[in-house]
Amino acid sequence: MGKDLHIRDIDENEHLELTKIADKMGVSVNSIVKDAIDKWLQNKTHLPHVHDLLIYSDEKSMNNFLKSLDRMADKSQWHKSFVAPPDHHTEKIFSRLNWNNETVKPYNPKGMDDMKYCGQLIQQLSKESKKKPLCCVDFVITDIARNSFRKAMEIERAYDESRLPGLMFCPYSTSDLVSSDMTEMIELFMMHDRIFLIKDDDIYKLNMTKESVHKIFLN
Repeated sequence: MGKDLHIRDIDENEHLELTKIADKMGVSVNSIVKDAIDKWLQNKTHLPHVHDLLIYSDEKSMNNFLKSLDRMADKSQWHKSFVAPPDHHTEKIFSRLNWNNETVKPYNPKGMDDMKYCGQLIQQLSKESKKKPLCCVDFVITDIARNSFRKAMEIERAYDESRLPGLMFCPYSTSDLVSSDMTEMIELFMMHDRIFLIKDDDIYKLNMTKESVHKIFLN
Protein backbone atom coordinates (compact mmCIF):
# COMPACT_ATOMS: atom_id res chain seq x y z
CA MET A 1 0.00 0.00 0.00
CA GLY A 2 1.38 3.43 -0.96
CA LYS A 3 2.27 6.02 1.68
CA ASP A 4 1.76 9.76 1.50
CA LEU A 5 5.05 11.70 1.44
CA HIS A 6 5.11 15.36 2.43
CA ILE A 7 8.10 17.25 1.00
CA ARG A 8 9.01 20.50 2.70
CA ASP A 9 10.84 23.53 1.27
CA ILE A 10 9.39 23.20 -2.25
CA ASP A 11 7.91 26.60 -3.07
CA GLU A 12 5.03 27.41 -5.40
CA ASN A 13 7.25 28.26 -8.37
CA GLU A 14 9.16 24.98 -8.10
CA HIS A 15 5.92 23.02 -7.88
CA LEU A 16 4.53 24.87 -10.89
CA GLU A 17 7.68 24.12 -12.93
CA LEU A 18 7.52 20.46 -11.92
CA THR A 19 3.85 20.33 -12.96
CA LYS A 20 4.70 21.78 -16.40
CA ILE A 21 7.41 19.16 -16.91
CA ALA A 22 5.04 16.38 -15.82
CA ASP A 23 2.36 17.60 -18.27
CA LYS A 24 4.86 17.65 -21.15
CA MET A 25 5.99 14.12 -20.32
CA GLY A 26 2.43 12.88 -19.90
CA VAL A 27 3.03 11.63 -16.36
CA SER A 28 2.03 12.74 -12.87
CA VAL A 29 4.19 14.78 -10.48
CA ASN A 30 4.03 11.82 -8.11
CA SER A 31 5.62 9.59 -10.78
CA ILE A 32 8.55 11.98 -11.22
CA VAL A 33 9.12 12.21 -7.47
CA LYS A 34 8.89 8.44 -7.02
CA ASP A 35 11.34 7.88 -9.89
CA ALA A 36 13.80 10.29 -8.27
CA ILE A 37 13.48 8.49 -4.92
CA ASP A 38 13.95 5.07 -6.54
CA LYS A 39 17.12 6.24 -8.28
CA TRP A 40 18.47 7.76 -5.06
CA LEU A 41 17.81 4.55 -3.11
CA GLN A 42 19.47 2.48 -5.85
CA ASN A 43 22.58 4.65 -5.76
CA LYS A 44 22.59 4.61 -1.95
CA THR A 45 23.01 0.81 -1.90
CA HIS A 46 26.49 1.26 -3.39
CA LEU A 47 28.86 2.38 -0.65
CA PRO A 48 31.05 5.36 -1.59
CA HIS A 49 34.81 4.92 -1.77
CA VAL A 50 35.82 8.57 -1.39
CA HIS A 51 39.37 9.89 -1.07
CA ASP A 52 39.39 13.61 -0.16
CA LEU A 53 42.14 16.15 0.46
CA LEU A 54 41.89 18.72 3.26
CA ILE A 55 44.15 21.78 3.31
CA TYR A 56 43.83 23.69 6.59
CA SER A 57 45.29 27.01 7.68
CA ASP A 58 45.89 26.27 11.39
CA GLU A 59 45.01 23.94 14.27
CA LYS A 60 41.96 25.94 15.34
CA SER A 61 40.49 25.73 11.84
CA MET A 62 41.01 21.97 11.75
CA ASN A 63 39.37 21.55 15.17
CA ASN A 64 36.35 23.53 13.98
CA PHE A 65 36.10 21.29 10.92
CA LEU A 66 36.29 18.12 13.04
CA LYS A 67 33.40 19.31 15.23
CA SER A 68 31.28 19.91 12.14
CA LEU A 69 32.31 16.57 10.63
CA ASP A 70 31.31 14.82 13.86
CA ARG A 71 27.83 16.37 13.80
CA MET A 72 27.29 15.17 10.23
CA ALA A 73 28.71 11.68 10.84
CA ASP A 74 26.41 11.25 13.86
CA LYS A 75 23.38 11.42 11.59
CA SER A 76 24.14 8.06 9.97
CA GLN A 77 25.95 4.81 10.64
CA TRP A 78 29.57 5.82 9.96
CA HIS A 79 32.51 4.25 11.76
CA LYS A 80 34.16 7.41 13.06
CA SER A 81 37.91 6.89 13.31
CA PHE A 82 41.27 8.60 13.00
CA VAL A 83 44.97 7.74 12.81
CA ALA A 84 47.63 10.12 14.07
CA PRO A 85 51.12 10.34 15.62
CA PRO A 86 51.34 10.19 19.44
CA ASP A 87 50.43 13.46 21.19
CA HIS A 88 48.96 14.92 18.03
CA HIS A 89 47.09 18.20 18.53
CA THR A 90 43.78 16.58 17.49
CA GLU A 91 43.89 13.73 20.02
CA LYS A 92 42.05 15.70 22.71
CA ILE A 93 39.20 16.77 20.48
CA PHE A 94 38.85 13.31 18.93
CA SER A 95 38.70 11.84 22.44
CA ARG A 96 36.05 14.38 23.47
CA LEU A 97 34.00 13.52 20.39
CA ASN A 98 34.38 9.79 21.10
CA TRP A 99 36.11 8.86 17.83
CA ASN A 100 38.04 5.60 17.53
CA ASN A 101 41.83 5.84 17.49
CA GLU A 102 42.87 3.12 15.02
CA THR A 103 46.59 4.01 15.02
CA VAL A 104 48.71 0.85 15.01
CA LYS A 105 51.19 0.63 17.89
CA PRO A 106 54.11 0.85 18.18
CA TYR A 107 53.97 3.96 16.02
CA ASN A 108 56.71 3.68 13.41
CA PRO A 109 55.71 4.77 9.91
CA LYS A 110 59.02 6.34 8.93
CA GLY A 111 61.95 4.69 7.24
CA MET A 112 61.92 1.74 4.84
CA ASP A 113 58.76 0.12 6.25
CA ASP A 114 56.39 3.08 5.97
CA MET A 115 54.35 1.39 3.22
CA LYS A 116 54.11 -1.78 5.32
CA TYR A 117 53.03 0.21 8.37
CA CYS A 118 50.30 2.02 6.41
CA GLY A 119 49.14 -1.34 5.07
CA GLN A 120 48.68 -2.44 8.69
CA LEU A 121 46.67 0.73 9.33
CA ILE A 122 44.33 -0.09 6.45
CA GLN A 123 43.87 -3.65 7.73
CA GLN A 124 43.12 -2.29 11.21
CA LEU A 125 40.57 0.19 9.87
CA SER A 126 38.87 -2.48 7.79
CA LYS A 127 38.70 -4.88 10.74
CA GLU A 128 37.48 -2.39 13.35
CA SER A 129 34.83 -0.81 11.12
CA LYS A 130 32.88 -4.12 11.24
CA LYS A 131 31.52 -3.57 7.72
CA LYS A 132 30.29 -0.04 8.48
CA PRO A 133 31.43 2.65 6.03
CA LEU A 134 34.42 4.58 7.34
CA CYS A 135 34.60 8.23 8.19
CA CYS A 136 38.35 8.47 8.80
CA VAL A 137 40.83 11.34 9.15
CA ASP A 138 44.44 10.30 8.47
CA PHE A 139 47.13 12.44 10.08
CA VAL A 140 49.76 9.71 9.67
CA ILE A 141 50.14 10.54 5.97
CA THR A 142 50.91 14.14 6.95
CA ASP A 143 53.60 12.98 9.35
CA ILE A 144 55.19 10.89 6.59
CA ALA A 145 55.02 13.84 4.18
CA ARG A 146 56.99 16.02 6.57
CA ASN A 147 59.80 13.48 6.49
CA SER A 148 59.49 12.58 2.79
CA PHE A 149 56.84 14.03 0.49
CA ARG A 150 57.81 11.49 -2.17
CA LYS A 151 57.09 8.59 0.21
CA ALA A 152 53.75 10.14 1.14
CA MET A 153 52.82 10.34 -2.54
CA GLU A 154 53.63 6.64 -3.00
CA ILE A 155 51.31 5.74 -0.11
CA GLU A 156 48.59 8.11 -1.33
CA ARG A 157 48.81 6.49 -4.76
CA ALA A 158 48.61 2.98 -3.30
CA TYR A 159 45.51 3.86 -1.27
CA ASP A 160 43.91 5.61 -4.23
CA GLU A 161 44.12 2.36 -6.21
CA SER A 162 42.59 0.23 -3.42
CA ARG A 163 40.18 2.27 -1.32
CA LEU A 164 38.11 1.27 1.69
CA PRO A 165 34.34 1.87 1.62
CA GLY A 166 33.45 5.23 3.12
CA LEU A 167 35.16 8.60 3.43
CA MET A 168 38.93 8.95 3.82
CA PHE A 169 40.22 12.46 4.56
CA CYS A 170 43.92 13.30 4.10
CA PRO A 171 44.67 16.58 5.92
CA TYR A 172 47.68 18.75 5.07
CA SER A 173 48.43 22.13 6.59
CA THR A 174 49.41 24.92 4.23
CA SER A 175 52.95 24.71 5.64
CA ASP A 176 53.09 21.01 4.66
CA LEU A 177 52.47 21.93 1.04
CA VAL A 178 55.00 24.76 0.98
CA SER A 179 57.78 22.20 1.38
CA SER A 180 56.72 20.30 -1.75
CA ASP A 181 57.50 21.20 -5.34
CA MET A 182 54.80 22.09 -7.87
CA THR A 183 54.82 18.69 -9.59
CA GLU A 184 54.22 16.85 -6.30
CA MET A 185 51.51 19.30 -5.28
CA ILE A 186 49.64 18.87 -8.57
CA GLU A 187 49.91 15.07 -8.29
CA LEU A 188 48.51 15.27 -4.75
CA PHE A 189 45.58 17.36 -5.94
CA MET A 190 44.77 15.18 -8.93
CA MET A 191 44.70 11.85 -7.07
CA HIS A 192 41.96 13.02 -4.67
CA ASP A 193 38.27 13.19 -5.50
CA ARG A 194 37.70 16.56 -3.88
CA ILE A 195 39.89 19.30 -2.43
CA PHE A 196 38.66 21.37 0.51
CA LEU A 197 40.32 24.49 1.91
CA ILE A 198 39.59 25.06 5.59
CA LYS A 199 39.98 28.48 7.18
CA ASP A 200 38.38 29.41 10.53
CA ASP A 201 34.74 28.24 10.27
CA ASP A 202 34.67 28.32 6.47
CA ILE A 203 35.12 25.49 3.96
CA TYR A 204 35.93 26.15 0.31
CA LYS A 205 35.87 23.55 -2.44
CA LEU A 206 38.75 23.82 -4.90
CA ASN A 207 38.14 22.57 -8.44
CA MET A 208 41.23 21.66 -10.44
CA THR A 209 41.37 20.68 -14.10
CA LYS A 210 44.19 20.49 -16.62
CA GLU A 211 43.74 23.18 -19.27
CA SER A 212 45.25 24.29 -22.58
CA VAL A 213 46.81 27.73 -22.99
CA HIS A 214 44.23 28.80 -25.60
CA LYS A 215 41.45 28.45 -23.00
CA ILE A 216 42.95 31.39 -21.09
CA PHE A 217 41.61 33.64 -23.86
CA LEU A 218 38.15 32.06 -23.95
CA ASN A 219 35.28 33.33 -21.78
